[in-house]
Amino acid sequence: MNSFRITSISFLLGLLMFNCEQNPKTVQNSNMMIVKGQVEGLRKGKLFLQKFQDSIMINVDSTLVEGTPEFEFKTPLETAEVFYLYLDKEDGDSLNDRILFFGEKGTIEINTLLKTFESSAKITGSKNQELLQEYISFSRKFNDQNLELMKEFYEAQMVRNTKRADSIEEKMNKLLKRRYLYTINFAATNTDQNIAPYLALTEVYDANLALLDSIAVKMTPEVSESKYGKQFTEYLEKRRNSVN
Repeated sequence: MNSFRITSISFLLGLLMFNCEQNPKTVQNSNMMIVKGQVEGLRKGKLFLQKFQDSIMINVDSTLVEGTPEFEFKTPLETAEVFYLYLDKEDGDSLNDRILFFGEKGTIEINTLLKTFESSAKITGSKNQELLQEYISFSRKFNDQNLELMKEFYEAQMVRNTKRADSIEEKMNKLLKRRYLYTINFAATNTDQNIAPYLALTEVYDANLALLDSIAVKMTPEVSESKYGKQFTEYLEKRRNSVN
């Protein structure tokens, strides 16, 4: 009987020690973002994981790619936020060298091509990234329409057709209003994700306060306490104070 009790106690103590050893690692992993993937065609180069901090682009981590196109970054992460994967090609051309993505806790996979590094990027593992890609797809349509109207506007100005120019300008203003309303609605529909305050801060920050408030009041507690959630709340307070 005593032998059984001693064995049982030893087992429990061992189990407790095992849990104590494992828990910190589990907590650490739950707050970790892993970014991995490959750049097809890349044999040698340097990749940087970057983000904006206090309006300055900083390097979070870097890795040297040699022989194999695979890469991997691991970094602690409190809340979802936008990161950049930057490829230093050392060619003097900064275009098409940086991939924007919405980072989240867990594993983010980015696969792309060396020649078309940015445009060929396929990103998985992030709900906010899926929503961002959906928003960008619709936003691109608005941008294309706006570019076409701008072309028509300047052509009308060149021949001094004031009536046509005024008509096109009115269409441009209506298109801009539609884009703003679409963005507000998109953010308000996804207030359980960090993309909501992010879009409010980057795409429609100068919108009517009542419209911005329609996003803020719907944010979940988790999103409200996130990096962008706090920034959005502070921004709204400053806007209100400037009006009063």
